Amino acid sequence: MATQLNPYLAFRGQAREAMTFYQSVLGGRLEVMTFADQGGMGVPESEADQVMHSALSISDTLQLMGSDVPSHMEGDLHNGRIALSGDDVDTLRGWFDGLVAGGTVNVPLEKAPWGDWFGDLEDKYGVGWMVNISGAAGE
Repeated sequence: MATQLNPYLAFRGQAREAMTFYQSVLGGRLEVMTFADQGGMGVPESEADQVMHSALSISDTLQLMGSDVPSHMEGDLHNGRIALSGDDVDTLRGWFDGLVAGGTVNVPLEKAPWGDWFGDLEDKYGVGWMVNISGAAGE
């Protein structure tokens, strides 16, 4: 297998819901493993059905991962931003439109000064997404 870089998102009890949402937008195959599936892993019983690990395989080169952070692991969650780019206009526009459902558009998907089409949003789970459609492909 070639080396890959996979975004890995952290949630507080919303991982299954969020990953299912991403699957509905991005497509692909979703695999979910709970803490209970792995013997509990020391989390409170009330959190045993939360997601210990999930992987959304969208293609051979695109995979999004995520999990719930147990309550005993305090602190803020920092998911950073996920960038989607390429020249497949229909796919990237569809993903932008799907991901913003229930979220907020920070920058509309439109022609950018560098010649590409670019948009920025925060989805309903607080995850930031940047979409860049190469060159004149977005026109």
